[in-house]
Amino acid sequence: MKLSTTSSFILLAAAFNVQAFTVTTERPRSNTHLHMGLDVVTGLRTEWISASICTNQIPRTAKSVLQLGTEDGRAVNFVPRTVEEIITSSAEADGELTISCRRQLKQQRERRGTGAIIRYIDQPCDNLKDTKDQSVDAVISLQAAQRMKDNGQDWKKSIREAARVLKPGGRFLFVEQTELDGEKYIDVLASIADGELDEDGNPSTYPVFELVGYDDVDLVLVPHIAGVVVKTAYA
Repeated sequence: MKLSTTSSFILLAAAFNVQAFTVTTERPRSNTHLHMGLDVVTGLRTEWISASICTNQIPRTAKSVLQLGTEDGRAVNFVPRTVEEIITSSAEADGELTISCRRQLKQQRERRGTGAIIRYIDQPCDNLKDTKDQSVDAVISLQAAQRMKDNGQDWKKSIREAARVLKPGGRFLFVEQTELDGEKYIDVLASIADGELDEDGNPSTYPVFELVGYDDVDLVLVPHIAGVVVKTAYA
């Protein structure tokens, strides 16, 4: 299912049926990376989409949310009030949260009056070393992949790490640049696979994620994609 651009991301307020993960073959517009990540137009639009997708697509049953590339306090305001803990990770070169980030998380938590506990963990996005396998209900990645790339982290590995720490049935929500390093973000998601040996000892692989929905973000200068995938029950 490809989500309608016109419905954009109140789009994701409705429930979607899980389907096989398919990707588009259309060529994205050329990508111009700007200093500090995004121009004002793209920044404002993706910010609105990020808030909407988190509010509408993190299940109310989700108790723990991990953010890839925590850089400020946005996630505190984006996630539902039913979330009990927010786990951080860093896109910085040293894998540590900045002092400013810690301060903003604390301030936003106090302003919102949320009961969610913030786990201030210094762990790089591409090595979530302090987060156990299958331990979180949702992972969010909001304009983080380019920052990982800029700081020498492996943004593709961060997706594999997200798959590792998600519980079966857990959701991965993303608002990211359409293409990085010549590869489409959605294609990399679709390629994440797990495997096992069959009865004859032959390896067999299967996709880790099933698609809920995705779409191009409209009204932006730097092409972005936003969507939701679910970790399969057998991954």
